[in-house]
Amino acid sequence: MPTKQEHQAFMKTEGDINLTEARSEWWTAQIDEAARTYLQEDEDVFLHQTLSTPCLNVLSSCEGIYVEDSQGRRIMDFHGNNVHQLGFGHPAVIEAVKQQLDQLSFCTRRYTNLPAIELANKLVALTEGALQRVLFAPGATSAIGMALKLARAVTGKYKTLSMWGAFHGASLDAISVGGEGAFRRGLGPLLPGAEHVIPFNSYRCVFGCQDEAHSLCLKPIEYVLEQDGEIGAVVIETIRNTDVQIPPVAYYKKLRELCDRYGALLIVDETATAFGRTGKMFAYQHYGIEPDMMVLGKGLGGGVFPMAALLVKEELNKAQQMSIGHYTHEKSPVGAAAGLATIRVIEEENLLEHAGRMADLMAQRLKSMMETYPLIGDIRQIGLLVAVELVTDRVSKEPAVQEAERVMYSCLGRGLNFKVSKGNVLTLSPPLIITEDQLNEALDILEKSIAELA
Repeated sequence: MPTKQEHQAFMKTEGDINLTEARSEWWTAQIDEAARTYLQEDEDVFLHQTLSTPCLNVLSSCEGIYVEDSQGRRIMDFHGNNVHQLGFGHPAVIEAVKQQLDQLSFCTRRYTNLPAIELANKLVALTEGALQRVLFAPGATSAIGMALKLARAVTGKYKTLSMWGAFHGASLDAISVGGEGAFRRGLGPLLPGAEHVIPFNSYRCVFGCQDEAHSLCLKPIEYVLEQDGEIGAVVIETIRNTDVQIPPVAYYKKLRELCDRYGALLIVDETATAFGRTGKMFAYQHYGIEPDMMVLGKGLGGGVFPMAALLVKEELNKAQQMSIGHYTHEKSPVGAAAGLATIRVIEEENLLEHAGRMADLMAQRLKSMMETYPLIGDIRQIGLLVAVELVTDRVSKEPAVQEAERVMYSCLGRGLNFKVSKGNVLTLSPPLIITEDQLNEALDILEKSIAELA
């Protein structure tokens, strides 16, 4: 087993962790005795795992863009595990779930139900018919597993190509195609044939790309597809969610062409980025391509119900002889009701347009901050998904890991929650329903916390 210091050094490449001195100091200053009791009970009963146990705090309620802790403090949540496009507890989603519970709370195997059929048809329509077949699952990790099985069945190839640093879920098959060390390290042999390459990174491009298309970043993908010859699928997060990597259009145009040339399916994982997060209903729609499969999850259930989906092209409907999913809650009428309500709210409340306006405001404020504070080395934004990368020096781009942690805890103390990725990247994902006043308040908190270090 690694030492505590070795573990912390390793984990700072993955995200904010719960074993540092800064966490202990914040916990001592911010948490009252009653909350400490509950946190100790939590620590005593749940399996310990990095990034989550011990927990930071105890939540008692959530509404809109806010979570509230057991001490009554309201905190704007720009993390939300990416389920909160509609914020928390949206009345339309809650009401849809309540009505469905009264009518049909579960769909027994061998039967279907109208909400599931309606949601499947709606998702197909949102792709404008590019993806015409659907399977539901209780979580996106399971949907990734379904995609991998289907890819093997229709191509006859068991190998995949994916990216180091990517996250596709926590099950054994999902971590095999994923590339985050926190989920893979120390587990021995994983899924055979899961090949990986260095991912696209606009700020820290290891290939030294000089062109806007970052054409050199595609060379490893092209090389593996050509040399191996047995890759059945390329699995990729359309937009890398944690540290927000946004490839140019040319990157995906070329990737689509490479998959077609070498007979590999293109599977896009939009678990964290679909349903308006990037300004489009689906992130791949920014790129003018059609994937062969798409995985959805998280926000599909409106932040209320766990719900995921796999969407595929019509020509991939060739595996009736096998059980691709066959999950107990595969066609959950309650989950489907939550999904339908979520999409209906996004459309009826024009949240894509509203989020676009809020994204413009956010971009202006962050640009001003970057001009003022050299601590900010880079800002990457698409819609309401933003990375603020902190560095000790803009020339060397040395990650400002300690500073990022201090900013995070300072913001938490002022009422703003967000994720820290790769040790030094502040990842901001506000709900699409956020108002201009709320967004300005959150950005004021962020600026004050950064200014303290300047």
